[in-house]
Amino acid sequence: MHRRIITPGALAAASLLLATPASAASYAPGAPGIGDPYYPYYGNGGYDVSHYDLRLRYQPETDELEGTATILARTTQDLSGFDLDFLLDVSEVRVNGAKASFATSGQHELVVTPKTPLAKGTPVTVVVRYSGVPSTKSAYGFTTWHRTPDGAVAADEPEAAWWWFPSNDHPGDKATYDVSVAVPDGTQAISNGTLQSTSSKLGWTRYSWRQNKPQATYLSTLALGRFDITTSTSEGGVPVVNAYSQDLGDNDGAARASVERTGEIVDWLSGYFGPYPFSSAGGYVPNTTTGYALETQTLVYYSPKQFAKGSNTSVVVHELAHQWYGDDVSLKGWKDIWLNEGFATYAQWLWSEHEDEGTTRQLADYVYDSHPADDAFWTVRPGDPGPDNQFDAAVYDRGALAIQALRDEIGDDAFFAVLKGWPKEHAYGNASVADFRQYAEQVSGKSLSALFDTWLFQPSKPGASSVDAVPFARTAKAAVQPTSWKKIEATHDVHAH
Repeated sequence: MHRRIITPGALAAASLLLATPASAASYAPGAPGIGDPYYPYYGNGGYDVSHYDLRLRYQPETDELEGTATILARTTQDLSGFDLDFLLDVSEVRVNGAKASFATSGQHELVVTPKTPLAKGTPVTVVVRYSGVPSTKSAYGFTTWHRTPDGAVAADEPEAAWWWFPSNDHPGDKATYDVSVAVPDGTQAISNGTLQSTSSKLGWTRYSWRQNKPQATYLSTLALGRFDITTSTSEGGVPVVNAYSQDLGDNDGAARASVERTGEIVDWLSGYFGPYPFSSAGGYVPNTTTGYALETQTLVYYSPKQFAKGSNTSVVVHELAHQWYGDDVSLKGWKDIWLNEGFATYAQWLWSEHEDEGTTRQLADYVYDSHPADDAFWTVRPGDPGPDNQFDAAVYDRGALAIQALRDEIGDDAFFAVLKGWPKEHAYGNASVADFRQYAEQVSGKSLSALFDTWLFQPSKPGASSVDAVPFARTAKAAVQPTSWKKIEATHDVHAH
């Protein structure tokens, strides 16, 4: 410590400094990652976003996107600066009305330094003006901006936002959205939630969408192109909006025969998971070349390839089940992916039984028998699979087996009470595998630590050793392949890049 003699004039100046809420030394930049070990630089530290307002303009011929993002947030620490996850070219950043300095860093970091440091708990309005050609941008060697013959689509997991809006890109920071996009007349802009308004001027049409429930950034989607849009209301009262590219070719009929059953399936799933948690449901099928589907909130993304072999309600069930398990209740960290994929897969098993194409028990027996004890399938731990195995088939299938084992352990009454109660328990929030185990124990009155450890965390086949307990009740010594299996199995690739 250095000591110095202070003159009376200096004492007066010092008294002004003492009036500030925190010492300058307490201010520090927010971390360039939110702290998820699977993706250390995804998301950011130091603030929590409550709302994104995105006002965009897109030219499909050139793939040029320009926009202004207004981000409402609150600081969670004393901040001298903070990061946003973003790839396009930024021309200006303002923080609480004042121009801020900014720079790029790493693969996808926009580093913002406000004119005045921000004390913990401060409401913050961040305005980012930007432009660029998203299809020319990449990070870590890939892109999640998908060009189509008539426009583009933003939809991917675990990242998609970087190509079209700046964000705190991690499921742990959910927010509401207003997305307003101007496109040339004849082109449409589709996003999450409900369409609030459309307006046309000088050859451009603006579409304004609102998502009024908290939404993870990777569940935000933007579709730009020429679509045939259908609207309806489910028997249970849920508004449904579906959209189909006008050039789906031979896949058009099968896509419609599947996705147009959205309202029916939402109502059916509500019987298991509780009331539908959002203001609308639906899906869209753009003319993309990807092979996956994604549970983008309220408006599911489907690739045409999902319907190349005919109608496919199984994938619709999977993605709509995510509206409860993944979208309404989102994972705390990416290691908790079983809460998303295990339950969406089990919903397909329930649908298989509903359609008389194989019971949940027959599917469980078949999956268990299909993988011998020395199969690498059993080395993947669905409860914490690691980033390289996050979307491995075992997360889906062994994950669903774990749910069947839970059902056998606690009985149908408690099991279905858990399925329906969980989305309500953590509505519009985040939760972990440990949170789910504790909830299932609370509802069932049973200790489930050993069962969860065996099925979700041990790198070995349950019941393979003579000293192991029987993994679950069996219906046959040699299981046969249920009719539904091929469509369920095909879903395992829906989230691959």
